[in-house]
Amino acid sequence: MSLGLGQPAPGFTARNQHGELLTATGLRGAPAVIIFYPWAFSSICRDELAAVRDDHERFLALGARVLAVSCDAMYTLRAYADAEGIAFDLLSDHWPHGAIAQAYGVFDEQSGCARRGTFVLDSTGLISWQQVNQINERRDLSAVLAATANL
Repeated sequence: MSLGLGQPAPGFTARNQHGELLTATGLRGAPAVIIFYPWAFSSICRDELAAVRDDHERFLALGARVLAVSCDAMYTLRAYADAEGIAFDLLSDHWPHGAIAQAYGVFDEQSGCARRGTFVLDSTGLISWQQVNQINERRDLSAVLAATANL
């Protein structure tokens, strides 16, 4: 499945690391950045999410909410957020396994996890920018910030 710019972002319902239920429709009214990553506690993911954590104030200054999505269980995400000092939402796409990543077209069937997809949504829930990197390819966070600033 391929999502295009200007298309509505797929809907979802998922729990964050605190067990709170979040929905795609609940993001409307402000820009949102949805970051898919393969697994918590893996080296590239740790570096990328630490960079997002360190730049989180810049996203907030742009009025954007950041959500990071992986196929990890909610309890794993809680341990990861606590260990790494992450305050933004980490969403569990654990069950049904990879359903959100599949809806966004970034699920890697062979690996059983998400590729490094990044989607910037405008305040109405339309995709305004996207990039999909392979599992072993780091994303360019400055490009994500620039896309968010352009809303």
